Amino acid sequence: MTGIEQTTVDPTPGDTGLRDEPAEQPSVTQRQPRRGSALRALVRRPLAVLSLLWLVAVGVMSVGADALAPYRPTNTDLTHVLAGPNGQHWLGTDQLGRDILSRVLFGGQGVLLGIVEVTLVFVVTGTVMGVPAGYFGRWVDWAVLRWIEITVALPAILILLLVLAVFPGNQHLAMVALGVLGGSGLARVIRAETQRVRTEQYVAAARVSGLRDGQILLRHVVPRLATTILVQASLMAAAAVGVQAGLSFLGLGVQEPEPSWGGLITQASQVLDRSSWMLVPPGGVIGLTMLSLALLGDAVRDVMVQRWSVAPARHGGTGNGEPPVRDEGEGESTEFGGATGQAAPSPLLAVRGLTVAFRTGGARTAVVQGVGFHVDRSEILGIVGESGCGKSVTVSAVLGLLPSSAEVRALSCRFDGAELLSLPDRDRHALRGTRIGYVSQEPMTALDPTCRVGDLLAEAVRRHHGLDRRAARARAVELLDLVNIPDPGAVSRRYPHQISGGMAQRVAIALALAGDPDLLVADEPTTALDARVQAEILALLRRLQAERGLAIVLITHDWGVAAQLCARAVVMYAGQVVEQGPVGTLYHSPAHPYTAGLLAANPHRALDRTSADSGTTKHLTRLPTIPGTVPPPAAWPTSCHFQDRCPLAAADCTRRPIPLAAVTSDHYSRCIHIDRVRELDTEDAS
Repeated sequence: MTGIEQTTVDPTPGDTGLRDEPAEQPSVTQRQPRRGSALRALVRRPLAVLSLLWLVAVGVMSVGADALAPYRPTNTDLTHVLAGPNGQHWLGTDQLGRDILSRVLFGGQGVLLGIVEVTLVFVVTGTVMGVPAGYFGRWVDWAVLRWIEITVALPAILILLLVLAVFPGNQHLAMVALGVLGGSGLARVIRAETQRVRTEQYVAAARVSGLRDGQILLRHVVPRLATTILVQASLMAAAAVGVQAGLSFLGLGVQEPEPSWGGLITQASQVLDRSSWMLVPPGGVIGLTMLSLALLGDAVRDVMVQRWSVAPARHGGTGNGEPPVRDEGEGESTEFGGATGQAAPSPLLAVRGLTVAFRTGGARTAVVQGVGFHVDRSEILGIVGESGCGKSVTVSAVLGLLPSSAEVRALSCRFDGAELLSLPDRDRHALRGTRIGYVSQEPMTALDPTCRVGDLLAEAVRRHHGLDRRAARARAVELLDLVNIPDPGAVSRRYPHQISGGMAQRVAIALALAGDPDLLVADEPTTALDARVQAEILALLRRLQAERGLAIVLITHDWGVAAQLCARAVVMYAGQVVEQGPVGTLYHSPAHPYTAGLLAANPHRALDRTSADSGTTKHLTRLPTIPGTVPPPAAWPTSCHFQDRCPLAAADCTRRPIPLAAVTSDHYSRCIHIDRVRELDTEDAS
């Protein structure tokens, strides 16, 4: 059983707030990623494949140089001095007649060893310093930060020169020193990432469950840092190749007659007027190796992130490897925001038949199906539902904020007459921030922690209005004053971590207003705020809507927020619109079992009814709840999505898709038992 917790703005009869359900756990019907799936995803990236092939080829040929090289690196052939590529010497010879290919292969052995040395020391040093500093803080953080400041202040090249002066020709020790110096920079990045991960709810749950700090770090924190470490390590490995070549070029690395890539460049520079070809083999192999390391690390990072964010879903029944996805709404040409021609003549935003699907590992899974709604000018529309119903994905698809793996289709998606989905990326990007503002549910993620609040706002103002620095800063202070921030001048000089959560939300709203938008999309703008601050944020949105004529799309799980702020509401469940209409109508006369269940789970509404029946307020022994949770997209049936949790479910609910039907001229429901929904409301009241 899953109840819906209440988050109140104020204890009024109209407060019907809903707390988001915990994120659903993977269903038993979902297919777990198979071994090797990451490698298969990697080989679908051409640049990653080319980079991997190059690195493997360089590694194999360098390690096996004794067997693969046509000559020893020191063998000379004075009859072929400074020869170009030919049958005997595929890459030509140097000024002593030594085979360049052989010297490149043998020189690669030292480079590979240096890469391993630098990368290991870099990762170990950065992780050992960064993770404890970010997780434990206090004196550990203080000590690590002081060490980082010292190492960053010291020029790395001077330290390497000093090491080689004390230990001449010891390139291995120089690479270890480079790894230590670079590890300080990695520690700074990991420290910040660890501080963020430490605040995640699952870390708190692990701590409450009794896990020790060491277990939490190894099982829950460090794995989340893998992508960051991987990218930074690949960049450091690429830098190590360049540093080794530079030291050898200066004569501080491997000494003649032993081969090295940097030494080959030195020799080529000495005979550049006689043979420019000598520079091509060592220069090409150094450049391609550095580029391949960086590209491969970035590709592996993207694959790992994609695997974490979108789990491959199990499909069945089609026999062709394609999941049974039905894009509802594509054939419902009359559905205009759920209304059959009843929308305003010229709505600001009108969406029809919106479908969003993600393709992972060959499987296509729809997460939004046939969604339609419209927003009139100066109107506040609420989108209500539990977590996992597709609310945020819907607006992200409209705004073009989804990743490239998403497939977005719609019969129509028009903003002020312009078809959004067919707009060029440049034009669509130009609408965001100017005509359309966006307020995320986590304001701190929208505020750069390295910039002052005023600088963030001034940057947005200059971007949208072209003002000079002085005018932009003055406008930034005006925006802070507009959103009721006391002493806006002082707040503009603070960093995001120096302001409270409620103030950060106001700053995020001010940032969204910097371009003077016509439409404001607010995604859970009162999440994690206390009741007083929630009420202030809602009052601010209401005032901005009234004074500036803003149209607002408010995504919320809280019926109390929707009741206080919105004129109309769209109720979503499992990727579909299940009911929409005026908020008062939905609250007093719901026409879908899901809406009725959400309202019944409201503690204040239950207490109000108890008081009305008995004349006194009673403590309820059990609050009505909706059984089960929102199913994952892969488990959605082609018929009614709510049937597994619906008390009115019957055999006819499972036979075919349920269309969105009119209850009244402005009230629509996706249910074939609308006449029985009122019975549920009556039973709850009794």
